[in-house]
Amino acid sequence: MHYLCHGGRAYFPLCDASMKKLFGIVIGLCLLHSAPALQAQEVIMGDEQTNAYFPILKDKRIAIFSNHTGMVGDKHLLDVLIENKFNVVAIFSPEHGFRGDADAGEHVASSIDKKTGVPILSLYDGTSGRPSDANMRKFDLLIVDIQDVGLRFYTYYASMVRLMDACAEYNRKVLILDRPNPNGHYVDGPILDMKYKSGVGWLPIPVVHGMTLGELGLMVNGERWLTASRVCDLTVIPCKNYTHQTMYKLPIAPSPNLPNMKSIYLYPSTCYFEATPVSLGRGTSKPFQVYGHPNMKGYEFSFTPRSVSGAKNPPQLNKECFGVDLTGLSDEEIWKKGLDLTYVIDAYRNLNMDDHFFRSFFELLIGTDYVRKMIKEGKSADEIKAMWQDDVKKFKEQRKPYLLYAE
Repeated sequence: MHYLCHGGRAYFPLCDASMKKLFGIVIGLCLLHSAPALQAQEVIMGDEQTNAYFPILKDKRIAIFSNHTGMVGDKHLLDVLIENKFNVVAIFSPEHGFRGDADAGEHVASSIDKKTGVPILSLYDGTSGRPSDANMRKFDLLIVDIQDVGLRFYTYYASMVRLMDACAEYNRKVLILDRPNPNGHYVDGPILDMKYKSGVGWLPIPVVHGMTLGELGLMVNGERWLTASRVCDLTVIPCKNYTHQTMYKLPIAPSPNLPNMKSIYLYPSTCYFEATPVSLGRGTSKPFQVYGHPNMKGYEFSFTPRSVSGAKNPPQLNKECFGVDLTGLSDEEIWKKGLDLTYVIDAYRNLNMDDHFFRSFFELLIGTDYVRKMIKEGKSADEIKAMWQDDVKKFKEQRKPYLLYAE
């Protein structure tokens, strides 16, 4: 099924009520024309379109899944809802916490928002990452308003899907206020082999899936990816003036170690160092934009990771690392290469550590078992990339019915 536009409003042709529920109800405008690579018109977020979703919130007990990125202009969504007398009863916070300043994977305790008094219920408090029965009974409708970066190992979407699963079980409505995907202009990487399913790989999608959270939510429903093939009662408010070729620059860093667009664009290629002894720049001003190790040879560039907010104990702490600075690459060069394994291959060959280089976490990140094997066999990045082209082609077809924005 494809979403069509008529008079500027998205609708579902030949849909009965059950089919509408299956694919989600979409409210708002969608664009049917192609756009240039660079942003031409100002993108209007889902949360800015209050006329479209305020009526849905009337007389509801509302929970929010959000963090510091959930801004409606210069105000947080929470404040906007409180000012407009809506009954917000809970905030679910993701990895890095509601304020977005905790380390990767750090346990974050639940708390109270000091400004509004609304309880903040952490999904990273060391439990299952899924709300308790008691917390699910507190609300009628969950709003999702959070900035994702479009990668399978970035955890915000996984938290959203777990919340969708709980809402489907408890018959709670979900409203996604959509935001652009800064890596939404391409699809790359292997589809996750579900034997490697984890908190950094929750769905059978490529590393770079090229979808917004709204589109991904619709796909989760349509492909029956929730537990026991459940379907979530889902509504999406799409962005306006956005297509998948809109190179949207985030106004707020989505997490502590993605401080700028360079880090976000390089993230699909450098995150795999998390599963090696090599530093990817955590504890420096260039996280995910450099890589190095104390024993790497032949490099003049060096950096020393320090304990900083958002990276309290980074790999190779206080050790001088020799390696490569990728910040000189232009955005266009990074986009052209897409998911690029040359950096990991370079460090692997330089350090000559063989089986001591990769940890098992590598398969959780890349999502398949053949990549490590091919690197150890001496294959090039292009040879490895050729292996997942069928996955990319297959996924592009599979996701088509759920796209809200022109490719």
